Amino acid sequence: MIRLCLLVLALLAPAALAQDEQIVLGLSETRVSITADFQGSEIMIYGAVKRQSPEPDGALNVIVTVAGPPTQVMVRKKERRFGIWINREKVRIGRAPSFYAVATSGPLEAILSETDNLRYKISIPRAIRAIGISAQAENAPSFVEALERIRREEGRYVLQEGAVRLTEGTLFRTDIQLPANLTEGDYGVRVFLTRDGRVVDEFEDRIGVQKAGIERFVFALAHEQPLIYGLLSLVLAVVAGWGASAAFRFIR
Repeated sequence: MIRLCLLVLALLAPAALAQDEQIVLGLSETRVSITADFQGSEIMIYGAVKRQSPEPDGALNVIVTVAGPPTQVMVRKKERRFGIWINREKVRIGRAPSFYAVATSGPLEAILSETDNLRYKISIPRAIRAIGISAQAENAPSFVEALERIRREEGRYVLQEGAVRLTEGTLFRTDIQLPANLTEGDYGVRVFLTRDGRVVDEFEDRIGVQKAGIERFVFALAHEQPLIYGLLSLVLAVVAGWGASAAFRFIR
């Protein structure tokens, strides 16, 4: 009898664990090419909510994040001493996304609990990994705030509350603008469904960003053949200098 009960529980477990709501996602582009005249790109992110049962109670909301390749960042604080600006304190931030955009269907603080924000690292401050910075400088959190402020001004960190359009609690869509100063690499796309501030489902995808044409050739040459790249740069500098000198003499 005990074995029979265990068998029934094992068969019922997958159904009990099945999520009531799941995300079905689509991207207008999965690859972005950076060329000489690249001025940025707009990515349309759209999808639907698939349900296994009637819609649960509670307000449904959608959060979309797009994160560029993370890098280590050194943030320095300058002070004016004797009429000149000098670097005083500095903080090394372990991982900060080179680009980070958050689009939501409502005010972020109203549709996402702090517990799930900490767990999934959704908001801009949570996406910046700054563990152990307290020992590096006084008031170390201000360095993280400065990094966030600077990158917001550069258009590299973006919060768009209300930018996700949710139709009839099933279909959603938003547009994310990628700036011209993109870092090459994989850009992670995450979509979250929330009800009453709690994440009920998550979906992840990728967008590949890569240099193309002459930019790709120069980038590969600089990283794979630095000696040849340096010699070519020197030759081009000499030729450019000689050409400018010849043109100046001709004008005179």
